[in-house]
Amino acid sequence: MSRKVRLGIVGFGNQGSQYAALVADGRVPNIDVVAIADTDPGRRSLAAERHPGVAVFDDYATMLESGAVEAVVTTVPHYLHPQMGIQALERGIHVLVEKPAGVYTKQVRELNEFAASKPELTFAIMFNQRTNPLYRRLKEIVESGEIGAIRRTNWIITTWYRPQAYYDQSDWRATWGGEGGGVLVNQAPHNLDLWQWICGVPQRVFAKAGFGFRRSINVEDEVVAVVDYGGGATGTFTTATHELVGTDRFEITGDAGKIVVTDSKTAVVTRYRRSEQEINASIPTEDIWKMTSDQFDPNEYYTHETLEFDTAWGGQHATVLENFAANILDGTPLIAPGSDGILGVRLANAIHLSAWTGKEVPMDFDEGEFLAELNKRIAEEGIFPQRS
Repeated sequence: MSRKVRLGIVGFGNQGSQYAALVADGRVPNIDVVAIADTDPGRRSLAAERHPGVAVFDDYATMLESGAVEAVVTTVPHYLHPQMGIQALERGIHVLVEKPAGVYTKQVRELNEFAASKPELTFAIMFNQRTNPLYRRLKEIVESGEIGAIRRTNWIITTWYRPQAYYDQSDWRATWGGEGGGVLVNQAPHNLDLWQWICGVPQRVFAKAGFGFRRSINVEDEVVAVVDYGGGATGTFTTATHELVGTDRFEITGDAGKIVVTDSKTAVVTRYRRSEQEINASIPTEDIWKMTSDQFDPNEYYTHETLEFDTAWGGQHATVLENFAANILDGTPLIAPGSDGILGVRLANAIHLSAWTGKEVPMDFDEGEFLAELNKRIAEEGIFPQRS
């Protein structure tokens, strides 16, 4: 029988329990869950009940020192991912961190730098949407140049509806000190990652955000961000947690085509037969009216392709877990290297900083300025310690 990676799960909440179930159901054939750690006695009891024979710990450090695990996945509050990741790597243990990689770039950069000093260890992040065949295909199309150079991107993703009862479940939720933000750090990290993964990293951002706009919370429940890619290319990102009927529409416009994705399920890819610049130069004055009349023949200018893929619930998470283990076992390339986690955190930080200051913010913003602004808000809450 092929060797399996001995995995420890840190945190047996919604995500941790899901991952344990995926392995127990045989959906991750190269992993054995051998240990689970959780500080909550009730969750430990539940873990022991659901997974008899798996060692259960009340402290993750004790689990790391036990020698039982060779790899861990951290499914804990956002602030804890970097410190737990470093502590595992220090002990020669492979790490898969849940998204987001952290709350602010300074702490994520420290994790990345430490991981880089341990090249023999696997460091990955749970960007499971990168396994979605729809988005993988769109990345291929964009990178191949099929729709030309990107001119504009837009993503409206307001399907993250959360009622007030969701935020009232615990004191740490939707706080600066406990969670580090709202929709940007909790619901939308996958969208921020995919946006940059497919379209590229922007240079600057200007944002407006509503903090406790439609919910009784301290953090953002609505965001509108405008990014500048350079060279005249721009993008917008709109997200919210208070729209009862939300929208999920992602557009990528190039100078040789366009992609429109609806509900993260269906994409219509339009490919121009020539670049827009060439088409524009070829239209004589006498034909201007044809472009907006029933005389217009779209087949002369472009083609359409509709893409749809079926993906099983939970299958994407299982794929990332299996890929993580495969990298440990035989060096299979990672779908989502852990170092990529800083990209989404950096964009979220830049959006927050722009919304707080009312200024356009570059991607190489002052990390100290961001942390100072974050700590102001943590201090105002007076519940959690400030960060360093």
